[in-house]
Amino acid sequence: MNPTVAGLQQASTEGRYRILVDAITDYAIYLLDPEGYVSSWNPGAQRFKGYSEQEILGEHFSRFYTPEDRAAGIPAMALATAAREGRFEAEGWRVRKDGKRFWAHVIIDAVHDPRGQLVGFAKITRDLSERKAAEEVLKRNQEQFRLLVQGVTDYAIYMLDPEGRVSSWNAGAQRIKGYAPDEIIGEHFSRFYTDEDKEKELPRNALETAAREGRFEREGWRVRKDGTRFWASVIIDAIHADDGNLIGFAKITRDVTEKRNAQEALDRAREELFQSQKMEAVGQLTGGIAHDFNNLLTAILGSLEIARKRVAEMPEVLGLIDNAMQGARRGASLTQRLLAFSRKQELKLESVDLQNLVKEMAELLQHSIGPAVEISTVFPLSLPLARTDPNQLGSALLNLVVNARDAMPRGGMITVSARKHVLDKGDVPDLPAGEYVCLSVRDEGEGMDAETLEKATTPFFTTKGIGKGTGLGLPMVQGVMAQSGGRLTLKSVRSQGTTAELWMPIADKQKVENPPAEQTSVDPVGPLTVLVVDDDSLVQMNTVLMLEDLGHATMQAQSGKEALEVLERGPVPDVLITDHAMPHMTGADLAREVASRYPNVRIVLATGYAELPDGAEVDAQRLSKPFNQRQLNAALATPVAIS
Repeated sequence: MNPTVAGLQQASTEGRYRILVDAITDYAIYLLDPEGYVSSWNPGAQRFKGYSEQEILGEHFSRFYTPEDRAAGIPAMALATAAREGRFEAEGWRVRKDGKRFWAHVIIDAVHDPRGQLVGFAKITRDLSERKAAEEVLKRNQEQFRLLVQGVTDYAIYMLDPEGRVSSWNAGAQRIKGYAPDEIIGEHFSRFYTDEDKEKELPRNALETAAREGRFEREGWRVRKDGTRFWASVIIDAIHADDGNLIGFAKITRDVTEKRNAQEALDRAREELFQSQKMEAVGQLTGGIAHDFNNLLTAILGSLEIARKRVAEMPEVLGLIDNAMQGARRGASLTQRLLAFSRKQELKLESVDLQNLVKEMAELLQHSIGPAVEISTVFPLSLPLARTDPNQLGSALLNLVVNARDAMPRGGMITVSARKHVLDKGDVPDLPAGEYVCLSVRDEGEGMDAETLEKATTPFFTTKGIGKGTGLGLPMVQGVMAQSGGRLTLKSVRSQGTTAELWMPIADKQKVENPPAEQTSVDPVGPLTVLVVDDDSLVQMNTVLMLEDLGHATMQAQSGKEALEVLERGPVPDVLITDHAMPHMTGADLAREVASRYPNVRIVLATGYAELPDGAEVDAQRLSKPFNQRQLNAALATPVAIS
């Protein structure tokens, strides 16, 4: 080729490159000589470095570096690296003409002539300040997030790789689970699960669900480093890369044991309230039934007793009457159970020696259970007296022993024992803290499952066959214990027997108990005039018949108001016998009114209830329903205890 033509073509190519370089304004593109002095300058360099071509040509490129980098020899090192390796590339702070700094991406390429001699360097610089600022913001956000996660101690927040190995660990995870980061990172998260859950492959299922649906959420038992369990709320979220590939899981665990316990306590309280309301309603119903039944039995027993006297010479009739009276007495026993359950039975609380009571009942207990069952007793050498009604306690003990016998159809051992125990609040439901005596009856029978145990004290519930149980035995025991400040508790496991415990308060050592006044069985001196007040005409008629049979004169009224009118008209009787449960004016109200107006009139209050404390602010003799003629006669003969 003609040298002249070749020269023109080369000049044309260099011109085009010059035009191209000058057209680029987003990059600083310029040449340095072998010593680092600027030998060319494009508009891009002028735009973000601030120097014009006339100002910078011939100046050393190190002026673009920060004083710290110049002091560290970075410019010379960059040229040496480019000369030796052909290229130098780095990012760092650079300085504009006005002194402001910007973050630059720098490439320096060595330029050689055709003979391989270094003739200079081509330098390309790009301003990445915006990207650097965005990266700094991202870095700060990441650090703030890391500090936030690490600062959370109420939640375990950590990452898992796709296989379920722990890859990060926050302070909350360490506090809740007990592992330090160097102990747990790299370990599989399944170690936090119980053996039962691992056998069910719950950890694997949890990750599969999170990977498939994006999230897994559940509550369950988890295990700490020390082996203790806690109730946890767990969330596992799947983490995906921008291309959609699964890169791991974010796991958040919260210890909600206290919340669960509180909810369970609330549920128990609601259930106990429901049961209490249900039992109160049943108690009111049974108490009302028992009251009405008592009135009927009073009339039946009294009439049968009078009839028996009048046919004393007719043996064939006496047998029928005796059978009828025996049936009526069994009915009276049933009403006592109903009243005991409804806590309306009159109790006579005394200081009771439990060991002596059991000894006195030994023959009766053994006779009641038969030869196939043995009874053993376990009592400490010293046992405090219990505050309870001895008669009702004896009945309750007999009931429990018979139940224990029925639970062992093939025979076995019944153990009756007692112990003193100091209870804290909540140890036994419904009992305050204090000292108690516990009388227990344990059998070796079939035991009860949880459902049967829960229903055991429900009125009319029985596991015995038809005609073999009323379902009122345990409710009666429960009512007696509750009315005397104690509690019946049942403990039972299927095939492991049952233990019934009677908790009774210890008798007050400081309280001096007045022995009950001796009751004489002396008949009243001379005939008396008795005013009989009862809103039930059958009971009133029967009471009048029994009084007249005893030789007394009677007056009658069917309400408190009518009784006061009878008294005002006169004559004033010697004795007033009044039912307690009457509408408008109760027997107690009538007794107080009569006592204030007619202090010489003796008052007998007839009731099957225990609403009135002993004495009840009125001089009144108590007569329990149902009563017979002998008990009526004894009430008339007994002197009144002034309260």
